[in-house]
Amino acid sequence: MRIAVISDIHSNLPALEKILSHIKSIHVDRIYCTGDIVGYGPFPNECIELIKEHCHGVVMGNHDAGLIGKAELTAFNKLGRKALEWTMKEIKEENLTYLSGLPLMIAEKDITFVHSTPANPEKWNYVISLDDAREAFQAFTTSFCFIGHTHIPSVISEDFSLHKVVRGKRFLINTGSVGQPRDGNPGAAFGFIDTDKWYYELKRIEYDVNTMINAIENSGLPQLLSRRLINGV
Repeated sequence: MRIAVISDIHSNLPALEKILSHIKSIHVDRIYCTGDIVGYGPFPNECIELIKEHCHGVVMGNHDAGLIGKAELTAFNKLGRKALEWTMKEIKEENLTYLSGLPLMIAEKDITFVHSTPANPEKWNYVISLDDAREAFQAFTTSFCFIGHTHIPSVISEDFSLHKVVRGKRFLINTGSVGQPRDGNPGAAFGFIDTDKWYYELKRIEYDVNTMINAIENSGLPQLLSRRLINGV
């Protein structure tokens, strides 16, 4: 099966549209989203509606949870909190209902999907160290677990010896961020996996960053949210 995995859209409509267009061109069987559809950007309703239309499976991210009251706003940094407060004024009721119904974790076709970590996903902890990864591997049994949350792409094997997918090992994979990359590359990121061939590739797609910057600056959202998109930080 050919699967695309997207994460951390953060209401960035130009990036999401470009990603979905590219995914269509490579003929995948399914698209999964590992959360944080909203937050930071000015297009929450448009992004949710595209995710509803195109994704086979979607899990809840911490910004999604913050918007519906399942995560405390005090847990977010100043920019994240201000963006969520702005989004609360703009979001449609039916889209709030959609976010409220999202699960924290999905396991299908020997793949687990979760936003932060499969170990206590409701706590929204980050996988940023080897100890974090060890704990994560103990919490899923599938061959692959796709995560987001850090906005930084990575591939980790269960014995930490490999950073590429090979048969016979289990993998924890972060696909990076569609709408808020933080690895120094402003290109929108997503993951592509062929489960028949055991092939995984991180894909980066350029999109019209200036359109997104102008939209943020005209929306009343904090201006720093636009400037960080230029350098992918």
